Amino acid sequence: MEHLIRPNLSSSVTVAITPQSARWNCLSFMIINLRAGQSHVFDTGENEMALVPLGGKGALIVSGERFEVGRKSVFLELPHILYVPPGHRVDVESESGFEFAIGGAPAEGKYPVRLFRSAEIKTEIRGGGAARRQVNHSLAHPMPAERLILYEVYVPGGSWSGWPPHCHDGYGGSPHLDEVYYFRIDPEDGLAVHRNYRIDNDFDETFSACHGDVILITQGFHTTAAAPGSNVYFLNYLAGDLFDDDRKTPPYDDPAHVWIKGNWDGNTMQLPVIT
Repeated sequence: MEHLIRPNLSSSVTVAITPQSARWNCLSFMIINLRAGQSHVFDTGENEMALVPLGGKGALIVSGERFEVGRKSVFLELPHILYVPPGHRVDVESESGFEFAIGGAPAEGKYPVRLFRSAEIKTEIRGGGAARRQVNHSLAHPMPAERLILYEVYVPGGSWSGWPPHCHDGYGGSPHLDEVYYFRIDPEDGLAVHRNYRIDNDFDETFSACHGDVILITQGFHTTAAAPGSNVYFLNYLAGDLFDDDRKTPPYDDPAHVWIKGNWDGNTMQLPVIT
């Protein structure tokens, strides 16, 4: 199974990931890019689903209720996010063009249709030193959902995210969660590097992630680095063993690197080293 997914730019559905195609438990994910005047329809079926605007403007119609959403750019604005429970049809229309992400996971239907406003989204600066980044809790506890967890992360050029590396695949008592990383890079010819690995077997994979790419996190610890001059955004959808309030459960950090949380500038070489 290929864990790096390149976008299909010849289709309005540029990315389509299902549990079957990813060979994991429950998470589905799509990127839709509508040109002016186009529309898209999807049914939630047995899933709860969340729609995140990425650019442009669109109208979302659910059960006769209309929601107008838009976003200049992922680097310029926080989004309004539409949450839709199982058993609903969603009609998406756009007069001027609209790009958005949809992700879903099996659910019982505990929560109603809701538009989460950008003002409800908690933002925080995490880490320090070369691992300083911004994390937006786009649909994370205490925001209500059954299984879905969403984050948007901003990594300045030359910095790392997910450091120390962490896992959520059952190792170290961690919960099992499927996860996607969807990348946007400024400038668009920039680059991110992403690694998935385990410390209890020989699983180890490293990818060069470009603008519009998706990386699947099926197992192992993971971390992402932004190349110098490449400002990186990624959208995370996660879903799995955690339900409702348990969605706040943290992942498990790689014990070899967790020390850095106590000293983000620790063990930093000073130049020149040898003269």
